[in-house]
Amino acid sequence: MGTPAPVDPVREFDLAPPDNARLANLCGPLDENLRLVEDRMAVSIKRRGASFRVAGARAHPAEDVIRDLFEATRNEDISLERVHLALRDSRDMPGALGVDEPADAGSVRVARGTIRARGRNQRDYLQNIRAKDLTFGIGPAGTGKTYLAVASAVEALQADKIRRIILTRPAVEAGERLGFLPGDLTQKIDPYLRPIYDALYEMLGFDRVARFIERNVIEVAPLAFMRGRTLNDSYVILDEAQNTTPEQMKMFLTRIGLSWTWPAAPKPGLRRVRA
Repeated sequence: MGTPAPVDPVREFDLAPPDNARLANLCGPLDENLRLVEDRMAVSIKRRGASFRVAGARAHPAEDVIRDLFEATRNEDISLERVHLALRDSRDMPGALGVDEPADAGSVRVARGTIRARGRNQRDYLQNIRAKDLTFGIGPAGTGKTYLAVASAVEALQADKIRRIILTRPAVEAGERLGFLPGDLTQKIDPYLRPIYDALYEMLGFDRVARFIERNVIEVAPLAFMRGRTLNDSYVILDEAQNTTPEQMKMFLTRIGLSWTWPAAPKPGLRRVRA
């Protein structure tokens, strides 16, 4: 006789209290939220009302994800992006935090809430920023390098660990020439630093960011204008660091003063091409 085929685990459970509006929010249009959980966790999900049946090797973690999302329907709309984040938080997914690691191992507290690392790489990035004076964050676009650096800077500023945040980056266009920009120094460099401003506005609000800029607590400094400065009690964010020349990088590293933190956010595989 042949060996019987292994039977996939099956989880059957009910979500309580049964609420049609919350169930519709959980499942999404045409059950697209459930389909995403199926695809990402390689399980089969069947639902009748508030009763669910999940089959597959990851049936138990999939049940945990569904229960967490149902709990979240009390306060928020469940979109595909929200499901994606819930899947990233699942300890059964590749790159997620281990069972013995607390969920807030890589959390950052800012005025408008808590920002939490999504997986080991982001957690390690945050922990290195806190422990080291100089941190390079290398990764493709959209992996949170600049956003987490800004969050760490805001947290340090609120805790009075630093006196100011300095934002800088090389003024390199993305494949097109913008020509001469009008305005003063800050207005000329603003378009290049828009991603950092967006993160600051989200974490501190428009009014506080404007006040901090007016008082030079948050300072915009083009990389070319950093020569000759010594930066003490500062949190310096160098964005798009892959576009710096060796001379610019050497000049910038020699600006280090006392109580100085610098996370750089270069993207891999990108180099500035000289004419």
